[in-house]
Amino acid sequence: MSENWSVEEARLRKQLAECYHLINYYGWTEMIFNHISVRLPGEPKRYLVNTFGLNYDEVTPENLLTVDANGQLLSNESNKPNPAGFALHGSIHGARDDIHCIIHTHTNAVCAVAMKKSGFNHDNFYGAQLFGRVGYHEFEGITLYDDERPRMLESLGQKHVLVLRNHGVAVGEADIPRTFFLLWVAQRAAEIQCHTGMIPGEDVVLSDDIRQRCADDAQSVMTHSSAAQKMFDAAVRKMRKERGPLWAGDTP
Repeated sequence: MSENWSVEEARLRKQLAECYHLINYYGWTEMIFNHISVRLPGEPKRYLVNTFGLNYDEVTPENLLTVDANGQLLSNESNKPNPAGFALHGSIHGARDDIHCIIHTHTNAVCAVAMKKSGFNHDNFYGAQLFGRVGYHEFEGITLYDDERPRMLESLGQKHVLVLRNHGVAVGEADIPRTFFLLWVAQRAAEIQCHTGMIPGEDVVLSDDIRQRCADDAQSVMTHSSAAQKMFDAAVRKMRKERGPLWAGDTP
């Protein structure tokens, strides 16, 4: 670990690297593309993000890069980030002080839901937890241009899940474990919705009252309990048991 890092930065670097490896472990990667980003403490605002060109299972605490909200490199590194790919992350980080971590994915199930006009339905166990918590942003092409940022923020509002129509999903929460937890809920909701669509017959539809109660309870668990941290730690333990050390010098 670098002697220049604070204790908190060292902790965040290790946890973010673990999160990259978890996304790979569960098969939610998109080759070398997409990002998981986390805000570092203090001012001015700085963020950790992956080196462009690495597979997710090649990410380590040491090769994570420090960037500003435009994805521009702040540290003296030979490695480079993907500034264009940080447009989505930077816009959300810059506007939402309650969101410190963002994960963006293009899994098959999520992309399929993003193709549907109705988006996520809220009639399965996981979809009900997302009721009223999802924003939708119309597809404008690859997210490269600064002029799209205010429209993405308007689409997100005060929610924590943003479906990029015809594209994928971005989720953001107060820390890395909560963001991973929320991504897992969205991924499971999308998977079950896709499988449900393959089975003939009428679906059981939940009332909005039940959906809202489920969503409220899920948000309460996310905010007021240690469930997300416990889940993240358990997933990391399982991954290390199966794969061993995640990088040179890795220890639990």
